[in-house]
Amino acid sequence: MEVLKLIFLLFVISPLKAATVSQCDVVPLAQWGGSESNRKTELSKPVNLVIIQHTVSQECYTDDDCERIANGIRNYQMEILNYDDIGQSFLIGGNGKIYEGAGWRVGAHTRGYNDRSISLSFMGDFRDKLPTPQALQVAEDFLNCAVYKNDLAMNYYLVGHQQLTFTLSPGAALQNLIQSWPHWVKDVSQV
Repeated sequence: MEVLKLIFLLFVISPLKAATVSQCDVVPLAQWGGSESNRKTELSKPVNLVIIQHTVSQECYTDDDCERIANGIRNYQMEILNYDDIGQSFLIGGNGKIYEGAGWRVGAHTRGYNDRSISLSFMGDFRDKLPTPQALQVAEDFLNCAVYKNDLAMNYYLVGHQQLTFTLSPGAALQNLIQSWPHWVKDVSQV
């Protein structure tokens, strides 16, 4: 009976998990933003630096609200800031979904680090409170999946945006939390 369970796990559940892992459950930009990314330069993989940010926008808890806010961020960056496309690599909603921005292409999120890092940007303002448990869990799941796929190095560094540039991002509450995450480094001279 145990052998049958093992066979079931290997041939039925493993392919289902692989299908989920293949894209790390990221909502593609074309799906939420209506078009493919204008960013074309791929990052060299595996990437070894993850920068945690917040968007200082409204928070979102539903798919519709998160897509509306993500589109607002994208439109602002393209129409007002004259970016080629959205600058953040990935956006994380309070609904527990992660949205592709620049993705694994060179973005425009942290001057001096764009060509060798990804950003995970939590939608909302996290100076005084934390993102939802669902948002924090999807961030953890994404990082683990990205390592599994070799998009992210096993020994990657994780920092808060404020550690690399003059900003309050990712907010004091979120910065305090990420300092307990695996891979967080205090000394940014290592990165």
